[in-house]
Amino acid sequence: MADSMWIRVPVAIKAKVTEDLKLKIIGDLQNTIKQMEADLNQFDFQAKQVMNQAANDLSAAPRLREQIEVERKKRTDAKAEAEEQLKQANNLQLGAEIGYGTPMERMVEVKIGDNLQALMGAEILTEDGKIIAFRM
Repeated sequence: MADSMWIRVPVAIKAKVTEDLKLKIIGDLQNTIKQMEADLNQFDFQAKQVMNQAANDLSAAPRLREQIEVERKKRTDAKAEAEEQLKQANNLQLGAEIGYGTPMERMVEVKIGDNLQALMGAEILTEDGKIIAFRM
């Protein structure tokens, strides 16, 4: 029986909010919302064309209309979520720490008696893209 084992554990990536980071997040969200609006307009245009073509087929039109409404709702819900994220981004306090980036993993050796919860809470803190702290 082994006394230890190597395992992969998650590492959260956090960023300290700076003016540059806040502006980047806000700009990215504004661009995303603009793209969503353009996509929604294009979708509406194409949906009207499809509905006009299907107007003669009375059996297909209701089903098609329902599919269009479901897809439109998905898109408007996603846009509303992005708009809510934009509101939150505008309210970010400088110096606050936020989850930012893709979580990573690290390899750790665990031994009998180790506190597994303590190993699972690792974080990397960044500021303007540079690592400023490791928290274990």
